[in-house]
Parts: sequence; C-alpha cells; structure tokens
Amino acid sequence: MKTIVITVSKDGTSQVETKGFTGNSCQEASRLVERALGKRTSERLTEDYFQVDTKHENHNQEET
Repeated sequence: MKTIVITVSKDGTSQVETKGFTGNSCQEASRLVERALGKRTSERLTEDYFQVDTKHENHNQEET
C-alpha cells in the first residue's frame, strides 16, 4: 500500500516519508505536500527510490 507519512515535531519542523513507492514516483506523490510545508532542508533517498517499477518496465519491453 502506498502511503505518505507527515511528522511535525514540537519545534515546528516537519518530515515527509513515503512508503510503498518505487523510483521517483515517491517524489511526484509528495510534491504538493512538500510545497505546502515550505522549504526543504534535506532529502534522504531510500533503497526503494532506486528500485525499478517492474510492471512499467515489462510493459515497455512488450511494446518494442
């Protein structure tokens, strides 16, 4: 299941974490939330970011 978790600390800082996404789809999904929260101060890409969406890749291979 794809989810976006937003954590706001007592000092007002926030953290956006995506789960269940592969590749850069996590960045696309969280873009509006991040813009609403303000300027990004850091970004940590997880192992899922570097995974290939096999459904999408298989579809492209069948078309060629």
